[in-house]
Amino acid sequence: MSDTMPIEEYLLKGGVLTSPDNVTPRYRGELLRLMASFVDSELAGAAGFADAINDAPGIKERIASAKIVLEKTDHAGRVLEIMGSFGADTGRYAVHHPWDARLTRDADIGAARQGGDMRLSVFHYPLHGWVDAVVMNVLMGAASTIQLRELTHASYQPLAEVFRAILPREAHHTELGIEGLRRIAETEGGVSQAREAIAYWRLRVAASFGHSGSARYETLARFGLRHTPNEALLTEWQAAVDAQLAALNLN
Repeated sequence: MSDTMPIEEYLLKGGVLTSPDNVTPRYRGELLRLMASFVDSELAGAAGFADAINDAPGIKERIASAKIVLEKTDHAGRVLEIMGSFGADTGRYAVHHPWDARLTRDADIGAARQGGDMRLSVFHYPLHGWVDAVVMNVLMGAASTIQLRELTHASYQPLAEVFRAILPREAHHTELGIEGLRRIAETEGGVSQAREAIAYWRLRVAASFGHSGSARYETLARFGLRHTPNEALLTEWQAAVDAQLAALNLN
């Protein structure tokens, strides 16, 4: 970074930062908040999906579910290491928290954070059975792929590199979910069960993209941590999900 160019101007021009020593206090705060949201969401998502493994209808489905739980936990660990370079207490952070805690099924919290962590609001809702878990995995997996693709261009280079490594595995989780949803749609009563779960999860996953015209997005954009507005990412997700569900006759 130039000694004379303000950091926001440098970042708006596509500049990157590579070390905790290079960041300003405000940038550090926004970066840590972004990382905490990802880590907390991965840990909460893995904890919730772990309970669904025993609901899986076969060995293949159990293996796929266990793989998702393992890799989401690993992804959280990779980003947590970067948080540690900023002084976060990584040992205490990951262990001493009820990641499996959920609200009631009929709760309606929109995009609001709850409790003592930074997970996305969708991870506060409980899974009810195998079909519900698969549908949630498909819808949220599609959202995560779009959100992560956005973050692969983040201005903190070590984090962007981790997200680039994580992205293909998260996308594969969605593929596993689509495969499972296809098998569900082929079973007797599967279509109606899947559609019921889609109706429940679609609005809740949509809320994970945040508000249109978000002031927080504008702050992150000034620091080069985000580049595409929430509403544009939401529109992309809606189109992707519509195509996926149409292919399975589940729209």
